[in-house]
Amino acid sequence: MDLHRAIKETHPEACRIVTLDGVTTVTDTNGQEIKFDLEACTKKAEDTTKAEAYIVSRVKAYPRLTDQLDYIYHNGIDKWKTDIVDPVKAKYPKPST
Repeated sequence: MDLHRAIKETHPEACRIVTLDGVTTVTDTNGQEIKFDLEACTKKAEDTTKAEAYIVSRVKAYPRLTDQLDYIYHNGIDKWKTDIVDPVKAKYPKPST
């Protein structure tokens, strides 16, 4: 997650977010500047990025969908869960939030 998305999530009234020369300015629909906690928004962006990283890792670790469906056809769902799904989930666990 980038900083702008974190600001939008924490300040839904934000209409325009501009970062220029390292300074971020947030305004509402009336052009009024919105005060925000840059440190808190930066932390939220970093935490969300880390929390979402496991998804990318899992997607890369699973075989192609067609291969998984073939595996299910020949071995059944329970075997697919224990042989394919469980090892990936164990290797890339969902982080606690």
